[in-house]
Amino acid sequence: MNYHDLTALDMAIAASLILINGALSLLLRLGLERQLLWAAVRTVVQLLAIGYLLGWVFEFAYWYVVLPLMCAMTLIAGLSAAGRGRRTYRGQRVDSILSVWGSSWLVTAVGLFAVIRIHPWYEPQYAIPILGMILGNTLTGVSLGIERMTQELTSGRNTIEMILALGGSRWEAAQEAIRQAVRAGMIPTLNQMTVVGIVSLPGMMTGQVLAGESPVDAVRYQIVIMFLIAAASALGTVGAVLLTYRRLFSKSHRFLRDRLQERA
Repeated sequence: MNYHDLTALDMAIAASLILINGALSLLLRLGLERQLLWAAVRTVVQLLAIGYLLGWVFEFAYWYVVLPLMCAMTLIAGLSAAGRGRRTYRGQRVDSILSVWGSSWLVTAVGLFAVIRIHPWYEPQYAIPILGMILGNTLTGVSLGIERMTQELTSGRNTIEMILALGGSRWEAAQEAIRQAVRAGMIPTLNQMTVVGIVSLPGMMTGQVLAGESPVDAVRYQIVIMFLIAAASALGTVGAVLLTYRRLFSKSHRFLRDRLQERA
């Protein structure tokens, strides 16, 4: 099986397909032309930059090179997860970073040390891609969980305050919102697991197959990655929702509604 190198012309042909999105935006008057252009430019620049950076990291595979890159990836993922949603509160960025960092690094450690068992653990060929895939899905779960939590608390404010006024605890008042938020954060991963291999072929598996690896070996790695992603996403979502709960409810069982703010 031969690996086909893509030329600049091949990439240009693929990039031209974004014109379909632009045409639809113009036709339906969506006003997304500038955003599409900016997103396309960022995609090319960011991927080329990370490609050259990873080439350098792979050449100098030392822990003091790999570890700062992994930290930077995690920090950016945490900030990205906190930057979405209609509502925010003071400390949301900290909660998001802690949730993404704790869950993704814990699960990545399990994958590297207990499942794949690479040596050394910071082998960039494994550590960086695995952490990256886990981060990408975890930040989605964290973002959706926080957004749904703040939405449920806002829309159910009257019910929450009634429960508290009748002597209910802060947990009793917030537990339904917590359930809905955790469910919202976990749904994307559950949907992905439901159709993987039937409707869609995941990126890691596709990349290995295109690179000439055995499809069976690629499937084994993808199964491991899917379960790592599912665990990290669930842990990150629960962590973020519980941290949000602690921010918005006082120890004296009061709902701190004033801390929630609409984004500009």
